[in-house]
Amino acid sequence: MLRFDLPPVWSNVTRWEAFVNFLVCAASLYFTPWLMGILVVQGLVRGFIGHYKCPAHRVWARIFEARGWAGKKENAGAKMFANKILFLASLVSVVAYALGSDIWRIPCIVLMVFTTLEWAFSFCAACSVYGLWYRVFPPRMG
Repeated sequence: MLRFDLPPVWSNVTRWEAFVNFLVCAASLYFTPWLMGILVVQGLVRGFIGHYKCPAHRVWARIFEARGWAGKKENAGAKMFANKILFLASLVSVVAYALGSDIWRIPCIVLMVFTTLEWAFSFCAACSVYGLWYRVFPPRMG
Protein backbone atom coordinates (compact mmCIF):
# COMPACT_ATOMS: atom_id res chain seq x y z
CA MET A 1 0.00 0.00 0.00
CA LEU A 2 1.05 3.59 -0.31
CA ARG A 3 3.26 4.56 2.58
CA PHE A 4 1.84 7.61 4.29
CA ASP A 5 3.89 7.00 7.41
CA LEU A 6 7.00 8.25 5.60
CA PRO A 7 7.72 11.84 4.64
CA PRO A 8 7.17 12.46 0.92
CA VAL A 9 10.14 13.05 -1.34
CA TRP A 10 10.76 15.87 -3.82
CA SER A 11 10.19 14.86 -7.43
CA ASN A 12 13.21 16.66 -8.89
CA VAL A 13 15.51 15.31 -6.19
CA THR A 14 14.54 11.74 -7.05
CA ARG A 15 14.97 12.53 -10.75
CA TRP A 16 18.45 13.87 -10.04
CA GLU A 17 19.26 10.73 -8.04
CA ALA A 18 18.13 8.65 -11.01
CA PHE A 19 20.50 10.65 -13.24
CA VAL A 20 23.37 10.04 -10.81
CA ASN A 21 22.49 6.32 -10.77
CA PHE A 22 22.57 6.36 -14.58
CA LEU A 23 26.06 7.89 -14.45
CA VAL A 24 27.23 5.25 -11.96
CA CYS A 25 25.94 2.48 -14.25
CA ALA A 26 27.69 4.07 -17.24
CA ALA A 27 30.92 4.39 -15.27
CA SER A 28 30.57 0.74 -14.23
CA LEU A 29 30.38 -0.32 -17.86
CA TYR A 30 33.31 1.88 -18.83
CA PHE A 31 35.66 1.58 -15.83
CA THR A 32 34.89 -1.16 -13.31
CA PRO A 33 31.76 -3.10 -12.34
CA TRP A 34 32.67 -2.68 -8.67
CA LEU A 35 31.12 0.80 -8.86
CA MET A 36 27.75 -0.96 -8.82
CA GLY A 37 28.45 -1.47 -5.12
CA ILE A 38 27.55 2.19 -4.63
CA LEU A 39 24.07 1.45 -5.98
CA VAL A 40 23.77 -1.62 -3.77
CA VAL A 41 24.31 0.57 -0.70
CA GLN A 42 22.02 3.34 -1.93
CA GLY A 43 19.28 0.88 -2.83
CA LEU A 44 19.60 -0.78 0.57
CA VAL A 45 19.39 2.46 2.53
CA ARG A 46 16.73 4.22 0.43
CA GLY A 47 14.68 1.10 -0.26
CA PHE A 48 14.60 -0.56 3.13
CA ILE A 49 15.37 2.21 5.64
CA GLY A 50 14.06 5.33 3.90
CA HIS A 51 15.15 8.22 1.72
CA TYR A 52 15.68 10.59 4.60
CA LYS A 53 18.16 8.20 6.22
CA CYS A 54 20.36 8.38 3.11
CA PRO A 55 23.05 11.05 3.53
CA ALA A 56 23.23 11.72 -0.22
CA HIS A 57 19.46 12.21 -0.45
CA ARG A 58 19.51 14.65 2.46
CA VAL A 59 22.29 16.68 0.83
CA TRP A 60 20.54 16.78 -2.55
CA ALA A 61 17.20 17.67 -0.94
CA ARG A 62 18.77 20.62 0.93
CA ILE A 63 20.53 21.89 -2.19
CA PHE A 64 17.43 21.62 -4.37
CA GLU A 65 15.17 23.19 -1.71
CA ALA A 66 17.55 26.13 -1.24
CA ARG A 67 17.56 26.84 -4.96
CA GLY A 68 13.83 26.29 -5.44
CA TRP A 69 14.40 23.33 -7.77
CA ALA A 70 12.82 20.63 -5.61
CA GLY A 71 9.62 20.17 -7.63
CA LYS A 72 6.53 18.65 -6.09
CA LYS A 73 6.18 16.18 -3.25
CA GLU A 74 5.67 12.51 -4.15
CA ASN A 75 4.77 9.49 -2.07
CA ALA A 76 7.90 7.83 -0.74
CA GLY A 77 6.44 4.30 -0.74
CA ALA A 78 6.62 3.89 -4.50
CA LYS A 79 10.12 5.37 -4.60
CA MET A 80 11.20 2.99 -1.83
CA PHE A 81 9.93 0.09 -3.93
CA ALA A 82 11.95 1.40 -6.90
CA ASN A 83 15.04 1.54 -4.70
CA LYS A 84 14.47 -2.05 -3.59
CA ILE A 85 14.58 -3.00 -7.27
CA LEU A 86 17.76 -0.91 -7.61
CA PHE A 87 19.27 -2.82 -4.69
CA LEU A 88 18.35 -6.20 -6.14
CA ALA A 89 19.55 -5.47 -9.69
CA SER A 90 22.80 -3.90 -8.47
CA LEU A 91 23.44 -6.81 -6.13
CA VAL A 92 22.89 -9.30 -8.97
CA SER A 93 25.32 -7.30 -11.10
CA VAL A 94 28.03 -7.22 -8.43
CA VAL A 95 27.65 -10.90 -7.55
CA ALA A 96 27.69 -11.95 -11.21
CA TYR A 97 30.88 -9.97 -11.77
CA ALA A 98 32.46 -11.39 -8.62
CA LEU A 99 31.72 -14.88 -9.95
CA GLY A 100 33.42 -14.02 -13.24
CA SER A 101 30.29 -13.88 -15.38
CA ASP A 102 29.76 -11.33 -18.13
CA ILE A 103 26.04 -11.40 -17.32
CA TRP A 104 26.67 -8.55 -14.84
CA ARG A 105 26.18 -6.16 -17.76
CA ILE A 106 22.51 -7.10 -18.24
CA PRO A 107 21.15 -5.72 -14.95
CA CYS A 108 23.48 -2.73 -15.34
CA ILE A 109 22.06 -1.88 -18.76
CA VAL A 110 18.49 -2.50 -17.59
CA LEU A 111 19.10 -0.06 -14.74
CA MET A 112 20.43 2.46 -17.25
CA VAL A 113 17.20 2.17 -19.25
CA PHE A 114 14.95 2.55 -16.20
CA THR A 115 16.95 5.41 -14.70
CA THR A 116 16.86 7.20 -18.05
CA LEU A 117 13.07 6.88 -18.10
CA GLU A 118 13.00 8.41 -14.61
CA TRP A 119 15.35 11.34 -15.08
CA ALA A 120 14.40 12.19 -18.65
CA PHE A 121 10.64 11.64 -18.58
CA SER A 122 9.77 11.34 -14.87
CA PHE A 123 8.43 7.85 -15.60
CA CYS A 124 9.21 5.41 -12.82
CA ALA A 125 8.56 1.88 -14.08
CA ALA A 126 8.81 0.36 -10.59
CA CYS A 127 6.42 3.01 -9.24
CA SER A 128 3.92 2.11 -11.97
CA VAL A 129 4.14 -1.59 -11.07
CA TYR A 130 3.77 -0.64 -7.40
CA GLY A 131 0.61 1.35 -8.13
CA LEU A 132 -0.84 -1.36 -10.39
CA TRP A 133 -0.27 -4.01 -7.72
CA TYR A 134 -2.30 -2.06 -5.18
CA ARG A 135 -5.08 -1.33 -7.65
CA VAL A 136 -5.42 -5.03 -8.45
CA PHE A 137 -4.82 -6.23 -4.88
CA PRO A 138 -6.03 -3.47 -2.57
CA PRO A 139 -5.03 -3.84 1.08
CA ARG A 140 -7.66 -5.07 3.48
CA MET A 141 -8.79 -2.46 5.95
CA GLY A 142 -10.09 -3.29 9.41
